[in-house]
Amino acid sequence: MITRRDFLTVLARLAPIVGGSGIFLSDPFWQRFLSRDDYGLAHAGNYADELIRTAPRARYWRSLHKDSTVQCFLCAHSCVIKGNERGRCRTRINVNGELRSLVYGRPVSIHVDPIEKKPFYHFLPGAEAYSLGSSGCPFQCKFCQNWELSQSWPEDYQVSYTPPANIVRSVLSKKVPVISFTYNEPTVFTEYLIDIARDAKKHGLRSTIISCGFMNEAPLAEMCKALDAIKIDLKGYSERFYRTVSNAELRPVLRSIKQISRSRTHLEIVNLIVPTLNDSDRMLKELINWISGELGPDVPVHFSRFHPSYQMLNLPPTPVSTLERARDMAISGGINYAYVGNVPSHPGNHTYCPGCKKTVVRRHGYFLQEMNVKGGRCSFCNRKIAGVWA
Repeated sequence: MITRRDFLTVLARLAPIVGGSGIFLSDPFWQRFLSRDDYGLAHAGNYADELIRTAPRARYWRSLHKDSTVQCFLCAHSCVIKGNERGRCRTRINVNGELRSLVYGRPVSIHVDPIEKKPFYHFLPGAEAYSLGSSGCPFQCKFCQNWELSQSWPEDYQVSYTPPANIVRSVLSKKVPVISFTYNEPTVFTEYLIDIARDAKKHGLRSTIISCGFMNEAPLAEMCKALDAIKIDLKGYSERFYRTVSNAELRPVLRSIKQISRSRTHLEIVNLIVPTLNDSDRMLKELINWISGELGPDVPVHFSRFHPSYQMLNLPPTPVSTLERARDMAISGGINYAYVGNVPSHPGNHTYCPGCKKTVVRRHGYFLQEMNVKGGRCSFCNRKIAGVWA
């Protein structure tokens, strides 16, 4: 008997064959093939029951006092959710008029990675990051690199409940200074990550998030208070691109980025450049001009290489020359720290002083080779280098 996970894998591989529009696995058509109970949970026996029974009350929602319907305000979709149904992220369920989180305390993937892999280049370079993620995402990006997590349902992976304190104890035991919430979209487990980050801070640990930036203002404000660094994937400067490729909208992402920039939380931005979709000079120039004009010259911007994945196996990897062109445009547009991403050992991985132009951080892949930043300043000319260095 084929498992649901294997079924999703087959559909993802078929997507480029059946047409350029791809397949959204959470569309109602495909859900006809997936047997679910009254709560929308796939039949997984006791585990499905456990998820419902132990799911804590979510934050950021209100009752509409109509047939037990509620409205979620966690992300910009602001889903209206009827009884026993879920929001578009698949992780928040209406149980008898109460919105609950099915992913609180249920991390699916945990690894220790170099922080440069996130990528963070201006936040504690060389540090290791205890990285964790769950199931679910408010986006449906056709090029998602982690689609097996982001497009899954909480019941697809049977994992034990892990309270925030246990995560913090695990991080401390590994003597890792940073926690990163990543892999899927961490916004879907906002309650969990904030509880972990607050506890971690008491022990001198730093917390970071890798996000699509689609959260609403109130939860983001709470995140900014708890977190030390945020990396946002700005997928392109086009509403059409967001709607057709990610089934989402650009405007809320831009709002989130500006809100983070106004806070004291460290911010970096990644733009994954996908051939033929968001690699035009016009779109790149508009994105660069927005960052420079709204955020200033010191926010690090990573132009990252696309590799065929999920529903976009038909497109080639991004030419390195395209990434180099984007980086050159950014530097010419006034951005001080622009990078070529997903191309190991490229000179565009290094950090250069905006003043004397010398290399202040030299990288090989995800690892440091040379560090010439002392006290947050260039060791050669003493110019301040934006970031968190100690």
